[in-house]
Amino acid sequence: MKIGIVANEPSGDWLGAAVVRGLKEQVPDARFLGVAGPQMQAAGCETLVSMERLSVMGLTEVMRHLRELLRIRGDLMRYFLDWRPDVFIGVDAPDFNLGLERRLRKTGIRTVHLVSPTVWAWRAGRVRTIRRSVDLMLSIFPFEQDFLREQGVTARYIGHPLADAIPLRCDPSEARAQLELPPQGAIVALLPGSRVSEVRLLAEPFLETARWCFERSPGLHFAVPLVTPTLRGMFERALQSKAPDLPIKLIANRSREVIAAADCVLTASGTATLETLLINRPMVVGYRMSPVTFRLLSGLNLVKVPYAAMANLLVGRELAPEFIQDRCRADLMGPAVLAFLEDTDRVREVQSAYREVHGELRRDAGRAAAAAILDLVRGDRS
Repeated sequence: MKIGIVANEPSGDWLGAAVVRGLKEQVPDARFLGVAGPQMQAAGCETLVSMERLSVMGLTEVMRHLRELLRIRGDLMRYFLDWRPDVFIGVDAPDFNLGLERRLRKTGIRTVHLVSPTVWAWRAGRVRTIRRSVDLMLSIFPFEQDFLREQGVTARYIGHPLADAIPLRCDPSEARAQLELPPQGAIVALLPGSRVSEVRLLAEPFLETARWCFERSPGLHFAVPLVTPTLRGMFERALQSKAPDLPIKLIANRSREVIAAADCVLTASGTATLETLLINRPMVVGYRMSPVTFRLLSGLNLVKVPYAAMANLLVGRELAPEFIQDRCRADLMGPAVLAFLEDTDRVREVQSAYREVHGELRRDAGRAAAAAILDLVRGDRS
């Protein structure tokens, strides 16, 4: 069996790796080829293009790289049309992958998309594109399957691979020992994102918030996971500028251990909020995007959900305080961080809600995805 698969960023790499492993269990001699990060490659997928070349975010950021993105997509299209996989899987990145899927599907290649675009949240008109592009949508959140089926999209809920990978209980003492962090005292994790554009916009307000907290609670320690040397260099420059004397440790990758070691997490909106929920730590969410992107989203009223953080959407209330754009600043985020460190009853309430969601998402997603994909290839789309 030949399987084409394209993932564009680190979170997609994790998701894609779970699917590759699930399919390898069922079809050991299957060949996987496309765009893969280190996790997918370790699971057995060959890559044609470096995943980092596709990892851009935001309207203005995409526009700066549009010519290269279109050229890469055209090259992938020609390759897959020649290779003729039994099925093509696009992992997230709908603006890139749905166009690829639509054109492949027109030639008779079966197409699967993993992670539903948030049509239930914004740009609902994309449902029409999804119907034209995919034979099967694999949804990772429980509320998506019924919504998509009502819109005429064949969908299967598979649960979330991260919920399977992360244990129901994570020991903070063990995580601190692994990372050589202080065994006693409060630790705040700072997660400013996994993209250059995010770290550029969030490093300074996150560090200013850490300094604000430290000035009021001098026993605090801070830990920051950074996924690439480039991001580490950017963050180090911001650290020297904004808070050179903070007791702060920069750590290569290992975001899950950093979250597990922390008493509270200050995080960018995105997959990190889901990871923090699954690891069962209270969080404060801060986010900034380019002013042009933010004005377009706000001015056109494109966003249809009450929260930015997936953690809040999953629990149905703002257990993680959100500070977006102009509100992403130290004098607002700092008090929210310290409030979690001081209010144990509130932390227990948050952890109880997060534990319940974790159980709902734990479905052995890799195997569930593999079963759904093989059903499609064999002609059963139920």
